[in-house]
Amino acid sequence: MNQASSSLHRFLHPRSIAFVGATERSVWSNAAHATLQKLDYDGRLYPVNRRGGEVYGRNAATSAKAIGEPVDMALLMIPAEALDEALDDLHAAGIGNAVLLSSGFAEAGAEGRERQQRLSAMARERGLRILGPNCLGFINYVDRSAVWTASIRDPLPAGTLGIVSQSGALAGQLSFMAQVHGIGLSRLVSTGNESDIHIAEVIDYLVDDPHTQSIAVFAETVRDPARFAAAAERALAAAKPIVVLKMGSSEITAQAAQAHTGSLVGDDRVFDAVCQRLGLMRVRGIEDLVFTAAFASQTGVLPAGGVAAVSMSGGMCEIMAERADEEGLALPALAPATVAALGEVLPGYGTAHNPLDVTGAAMLKPELFGDALAALVRDPGIGLAVVVADVPNAPVNDTPLTGAVLKEVARGLAQSPVPAIVCSHYVMQVTERSRALIEESGVRHIACGIHHAMSAAGAVRRWSDAVHRHRQAQAAATVAAPSADRPASERETLAWLGARGVPVVPMQLSRDVDEAVRFARGLEAPVVLKIASAQIPHKTEVGGVALNLQGDAAVAEAWTAMHARVRAARPDAQIDGILVAPMRRDGLELFVGTLRDPQWGAVLAVGLGGIWVEVLQDTSLRVLPVTPADVKDMLAELRGSRLLDGWRGAPAADRDAIAEAVAAIGNAALALGPELVSLEVNPLRVQGRTVEALDALAVWGPAG
Repeated sequence: MNQASSSLHRFLHPRSIAFVGATERSVWSNAAHATLQKLDYDGRLYPVNRRGGEVYGRNAATSAKAIGEPVDMALLMIPAEALDEALDDLHAAGIGNAVLLSSGFAEAGAEGRERQQRLSAMARERGLRILGPNCLGFINYVDRSAVWTASIRDPLPAGTLGIVSQSGALAGQLSFMAQVHGIGLSRLVSTGNESDIHIAEVIDYLVDDPHTQSIAVFAETVRDPARFAAAAERALAAAKPIVVLKMGSSEITAQAAQAHTGSLVGDDRVFDAVCQRLGLMRVRGIEDLVFTAAFASQTGVLPAGGVAAVSMSGGMCEIMAERADEEGLALPALAPATVAALGEVLPGYGTAHNPLDVTGAAMLKPELFGDALAALVRDPGIGLAVVVADVPNAPVNDTPLTGAVLKEVARGLAQSPVPAIVCSHYVMQVTERSRALIEESGVRHIACGIHHAMSAAGAVRRWSDAVHRHRQAQAAATVAAPSADRPASERETLAWLGARGVPVVPMQLSRDVDEAVRFARGLEAPVVLKIASAQIPHKTEVGGVALNLQGDAAVAEAWTAMHARVRAARPDAQIDGILVAPMRRDGLELFVGTLRDPQWGAVLAVGLGGIWVEVLQDTSLRVLPVTPADVKDMLAELRGSRLLDGWRGAPAADRDAIAEAVAAIGNAALALGPELVSLEVNPLRVQGRTVEALDALAVWGPAG
């Protein structure tokens, strides 16, 4: 456990707590006290009230210092204007940890932000760790301790799911939902405004926590991206799953308006790219947040292989098949040996197929279910089994038949060599009776319904693949040494890229008509003329491009007309000359662009050119740096990816050559440093094994 995690461990395991501002007239104070009672907290509680008296059957100290004994933790339930005095009191009492309930800080505008900055400075000066402000606190379900100022249900026995949320109210709702569905929690932490302790630090702690098998995160923003990324990378290395529900987005710098990449990337998609890089499972709702984290805690890392889906209903099997397709999950055909084994078990009208319908015969002969599962889970192509079977949660469905089916499911899965999850048909409540049956049977059960189960299976499959890639020690992306160069024009940018391993179309700068004609003759092919000026990034807007020119006269006429036309349109621009390059007619055009996100750094976007990028915005994103293998994954994600494999007689594109070129473009962008806002290659032409950058644009901004 690192030093920061050790500090947070002490914070979340208080054996003595001071309630500063304790009063039985406060809903917050009463809720915090009730939470400790429901947890059977056996530590010491010290009410603090400046008026003294008796609170919760205990004599209240008039200050924290007046307690006169060592105290691990303080809950501050006082107005914001009283904080200076309260922090001095905690310091005098030797209390090093505090949960701050009070609001009126960064969430309350400029004055509140200034107040929070002052609070942070005062806490640092006194060596005080603070959770909050504007925070409900935390619950330690493992050690049955808490500083939590909202109501809770009677808690389940400790489980393996850790929850960290910037929203206290949402954290409470997540805990309610988990308990309704029989999902036990290990830790619940609300971080509020994060004047000191951020979600990144809590995640970092939970990565090391042996009682936490998966982590569910709700975030409105990420205030410490570097630490967040470091914690996520440690989780990936430790194969500890993190599921994230994040709202809002970072703001892409306004200077990106000069380039296409800003509109193609989109703020929220940057965080998607971050999740891909870090192996985070991103979800879009609280149900999937809890269910996916619970699913991952029960399966762990999935081995290679597809999914086996099993039900007693053909209709349910169809639903599972469609959901699997939506999630990109493979439902592999069964091996001949598996088909043969199932043929000995299923009734004559049954079919050994994946998804597997064990048929209604299992209602008359429950052992059919167990025998079928025992054969199915040993299929060599299977890495996960998802079985639909309800667990009775009320007398009306607690029948001998449902109990017998559950026992057979448990028997069939008992020796499964791969993870197997039993899910309910639809989202169901888990009662005391169903919890007992689940524990008795030993099945891994989540009452999440088929839809959420398949969503979770897809997310866990992708996370497992990320873990496997990490374990295989895939070659890290190489990053070129930083450079002080600032290429501005198309010619300079293409030259920069060419010097760093990017294949670039040959071109020459002509300063007069005669040079242009001579250069064109040397190419022995139709040529393109393009105006060369760092002040004119979009050449077509001023008539600065002429295509498919052949012969001395055509080149000379086009050169003269273009120079005059551009000079008239942009008399302020410095014109270096006119570029002469061979005309490229055939091939497929790709768009490659980088953009610097203020939180996460340089981001790479790759897409097919033309209508795909301009209208459909069909792009894939990654946070830089990338390897060629990363780029190949990006190409596979494009909706138009099949065009790369050849279309209507066109040769198939060499994806390896594309990947090498795009990775080199990303590396070149990183080498240009933080002042580079955007680097675009549009288009990157691909024809079979030939890959060439035909045009490039660098957009610059202030450092930082």
